[in-house]
Amino acid sequence: MTSNTITIRRATLADMPTYHRFVRELAIFEKAPEAHTATIADYEKDFSEGIFQGQVAEDEHGTILGITLYYMAYSTWKGRMMYLDDFVVTEASRGKGIGKMLFDALLLECKHRECKMLKFQVLRWNEPAIEFYKKYAATFDDEWLDVKLYF
Repeated sequence: MTSNTITIRRATLADMPTYHRFVRELAIFEKAPEAHTATIADYEKDFSEGIFQGQVAEDEHGTILGITLYYMAYSTWKGRMMYLDDFVVTEASRGKGIGKMLFDALLLECKHRECKMLKFQVLRWNEPAIEFYKKYAATFDDEWLDVKLYF
């Protein structure tokens, strides 16, 4: 997918250091840098093994301006679903439609894979992200609690 000088393409193994940097910046933005413990080697191994996939928004110089990181999951109530784990656009690139391009490309990928649902999380205080998702008629569920076990 291309628009003006921005191209959306599938992530490659060579993109993993950039993914790591973007997610590190996201962890800092989300006020939890200590929680980001995965290494570039982890990203490379897991990407190579098909644990996750992604798409990048790239300018005409090959600079990555945004990323999505996602994987297939399954809902016993709905069927196939995609889980969007990370969606990041560089601060300098926000407000230029790059996030919309990336998200639209992800929705096309969901459609291509016959997903019944796209699932993701957003922090309650991240108003810009919430407003972005509202434009897509996203459903915000306050009934369920996030539960995690760390190993």
